[in-house]
Amino acid sequence: MVSAIVPASDLHPLPFAPYRDVPTVELEERIRAIKGEWSDRLLILGHHYQQDEVIQFADLRGDSYKLSQLAAQSQTCRAIVFCGVHFMAETADILTRPEVDVILPDMAAGCSMADMADLDAVEAAWSDLGEYIDTDDLMPVTYINSTADLKGFCGRHGGIVCTSSNARAVLEWAFAQRRRVLFFPDQHLGRNTARTMGVSLSQMPVWDPREPLGGNSPDALRASRVLLWKGHCSVHQMFRPEHVAQFRQRFPGIQVLVHPECTMSVVDAADLVGSTEFILKTVAEAPAGSTWAVGTELHLVNRLAQEHPDKAIHFLSPMVCMCATMYRIDVPHLAWSLENLAQGTPVNIIKVPEDTANWARVALKRMLEVK
Repeated sequence: MVSAIVPASDLHPLPFAPYRDVPTVELEERIRAIKGEWSDRLLILGHHYQQDEVIQFADLRGDSYKLSQLAAQSQTCRAIVFCGVHFMAETADILTRPEVDVILPDMAAGCSMADMADLDAVEAAWSDLGEYIDTDDLMPVTYINSTADLKGFCGRHGGIVCTSSNARAVLEWAFAQRRRVLFFPDQHLGRNTARTMGVSLSQMPVWDPREPLGGNSPDALRASRVLLWKGHCSVHQMFRPEHVAQFRQRFPGIQVLVHPECTMSVVDAADLVGSTEFILKTVAEAPAGSTWAVGTELHLVNRLAQEHPDKAIHFLSPMVCMCATMYRIDVPHLAWSLENLAQGTPVNIIKVPEDTANWARVALKRMLEVK
């Protein structure tokens, strides 16, 4: 990770450990008090995968990029507390005004998918690929679920960022300029999207950074259109086509709705596939009495069921599939980070180095220009 924790001042930050022993009700009251005192100078951002105990305090809810965009539009906030994971806080820092502090309540809140592609490995892959294909004709595309330095890599090499909502539009933009795409870190989003555009599986080799030439032959690289990084979401990888079959057997007429980070076999078995925002919109607009099995993070699915009691909404797995790193943000960490902010000893400030931030903004700007 290229971002750094800015050291707290000499006023001695409040230690975290005592917060574990404070009753939740008291911590919630203290959080509300700080929100009231800071008013519009403070924005608490809550990703859809957060626990209900945390999301209740969010001023804005959304996916990672939507939240950062909304925060960047605020002209009054002086601090953002991002209840999400590390790469999301980095994106918020990249897009917001320099004087805004972005705080991550728990630095252990990372993303296993983002960790599957690091700058050293991507630069090494780029160099190796240059021995067999023309990298001037290779477009780097990073999913927004990646570190700031990989967004910066894309910016420097003429590349772009995508979200699960606009991945197809981004790939169309990339192919209009170059013959090939290097897509990282999530192989499933890349594969599922490229297939809808007519790219064959034989043209989509997987690049394993632990293997020579990514585990591919020179001929496979030369025949490629989309090189897929060997990465995945640990949550969405848990869903299986047999889960879809089981729900169809139990509930005739059920609609199966999944995220494109799921494997190709699950996507093929589903009725509808789309981003988190697409899932929310689809369920909200579905007729009363309809039945759904939803393949995405557990907290989000449970919240959908609570918010739409007129529909039968099921979680598409017999196993618990929650984002364990997102789950690290809890009420004690939120209260601790807010009270340190209020007393002038902010902790866990995420700051992306300016050179990386500048190039990452270039890649993000390209994404925003894609129609």
